[in-house]
Amino acid sequence: MTASSSPPIGGIQPLVDALLASYRTDGRAHHINKRYLPSRDEAIAIVQLLLQLMYPGYFGRQDLTDENVGYHVGVLLSTVSEKLERQIELCLCYRDEAVAERADVTVCRSEGRGLAREFLDRLPALRALLLEDVQAAYDGDPAALNADEIILAYPGLLAVTVYRIAHELHQLGVPMMPRIMTEWAHTHTGADIHPGATIGRAFFLDHATGAVIGETTVIGDRVKLYQGVTLGALSIARDERGRVIRGTKRHPTVEDDVTIYANATVLGGKTTVGRAALVGGGVFLTRTVPPGARVAGKATDVEVQGHHTTVDPTDPDIWSGGGV
Repeated sequence: MTASSSPPIGGIQPLVDALLASYRTDGRAHHINKRYLPSRDEAIAIVQLLLQLMYPGYFGRQDLTDENVGYHVGVLLSTVSEKLERQIELCLCYRDEAVAERADVTVCRSEGRGLAREFLDRLPALRALLLEDVQAAYDGDPAALNADEIILAYPGLLAVTVYRIAHELHQLGVPMMPRIMTEWAHTHTGADIHPGATIGRAFFLDHATGAVIGETTVIGDRVKLYQGVTLGALSIARDERGRVIRGTKRHPTVEDDVTIYANATVLGGKTTVGRAALVGGGVFLTRTVPPGARVAGKATDVEVQGHHTTVDPTDPDIWSGGGV
């Protein structure tokens, strides 16, 4: 036997037996003796097809003209419809099998077909919403060259686009697939937006990296967040047996026209950032602030070339905003 050859099966049988024993004694983290599971690869493929439909000419085929775009869109819609129907069917059967240990594939297929159709019918309105996000990014970042650069290069727009796609599926009650989609975007952009969050129009996530928006977050219109902002839970409610209580409002509300600067943390389901408020970088906030407020941390001591100075957080220059 050469060094590169596999060992005889007998040599690894104890390891096989040990792994099988692990599967049999602990039902977590394996999917054995179960029939239904959505495909991660197919969910990502659906996102990539939808990116082509939302931003034609930027993703996928780039030689589109008035003469060929209709055919192109028709083919894309046909393909994404087929994939959606199948994956939603699997998601629904997966849910039913997990809850009742059985699933009626005929019912799942029929419901999946209807939900896929309803989702696709929402695409024109979804695209109109995304165009407002593109415009918000251009208006909010003086470093932006044009809309082309934003669509092709900005991770924040990619994260928001995938979130809006996933949010529609989440609203329709499709399990599992929306989270697969947003976590795919998370790996590519550094921004973690739960598909259950509610985000208004003209949303701009500047720089994106490290931003976290929790499941029960509510964000109004024309809101701008910078990198590293966390809209999270203050604490996790548990029942008398120590189990997490799900379905409660755990994350903050951010009203219209708010700006939250880099690495700020806003926590708690009862916390509201009032309309047109500004939250400074690095602020840790766990209580409601009124509309129009400016929230800053303590003055920071800075030493420059041997001189000692203090940064005044009330200085209007530090609130001037703009992209970096």
